[in-house]
Amino acid sequence: MKGIYFDKKNAAYREDLPMPSPGEGESLIKIFYAGVCNTDREVLKGYRPDFKGVMGHEFAGIVESSSDPFWVGRRVVGELNAGCGHCIYCRTGREKHCLERKVIGMDGKDGCFAEYMTLATHLLHEVPSRLSMKEALLTEPLAAALEIPKQVFLDPDTEIALIGDGRLAYLIASVLQLYGADLTIIGKHPGKLEQFEGMGRTRTLGDSEAGKIGETDTFELVVEASGSPSGLELASRLVRRQGMIVLKSTYAGTVNVDMSRFVVNEVTIKGSRCGPFKPALRLLDKGLVKLPPVEFYGLEDWETAFGSKAFKAGFLVAEES
Repeated sequence: MKGIYFDKKNAAYREDLPMPSPGEGESLIKIFYAGVCNTDREVLKGYRPDFKGVMGHEFAGIVESSSDPFWVGRRVVGELNAGCGHCIYCRTGREKHCLERKVIGMDGKDGCFAEYMTLATHLLHEVPSRLSMKEALLTEPLAAALEIPKQVFLDPDTEIALIGDGRLAYLIASVLQLYGADLTIIGKHPGKLEQFEGMGRTRTLGDSEAGKIGETDTFELVVEASGSPSGLELASRLVRRQGMIVLKSTYAGTVNVDMSRFVVNEVTIKGSRCGPFKPALRLLDKGLVKLPPVEFYGLEDWETAFGSKAFKAGFLVAEES
């Protein structure tokens, strides 16, 4: 089997990977499309130093065999986190926080940068008939964006800053605009910020502005989705006293930030990651969110895909009939 394999230090394209065999309660999925996430790039930098296996967690495919015959032949996307099923987190609807969970493409479970993968059947979601698998590929990052309104009450009058101009920030902006939010998107790349036209005000953060930002413009809610360690420092200067910062970025390394600023100003910091798939699929099916363009590559061209400056890169693993 062809795929992209990570050996705890480096990634490589291989054509000798064993065909996965579904275990109890699992399904075998033929991958058609897979998306490159910034988290995948961070894995190469040491974000998941103990991981060994096939990379990737954003996919759309077709079930070839399953523990539940209902799923065979169906077009699907799937969630990342497979819990143990019996701990306090799994028993209280928080499977993604299970201490023994396996995370596809990152922790104890082969991912989707291959021709086939297996996944716990209860983590599958069927792609609506009107939606192409290419469009459904963005379900997982859109679900991550939808986790914000699930965690935070969004008053339409709230002034919100969104830090980041990448694909995740784009989907977050697409969700926030549905609430009529007073949104300002802050990024470093004018070309990328052009994609946010109509979603809110945009602001390019140049080096000359870095030390001044936050002196006058502040916000009740700041969503940090830059994918950079510097994002939290910027968020700490943008957020108002007794305001809130929602952290969406994941990256290798640590952050050096003045924590007393959060204490003195009584700022709430909320971590936010995986979100609900069903509403994400409904929004995609109804065309209520904007979709960033995806630039597709073959698995053998993974290094080009990972280094792509396109708004979103991914893999075309198999052709849809």
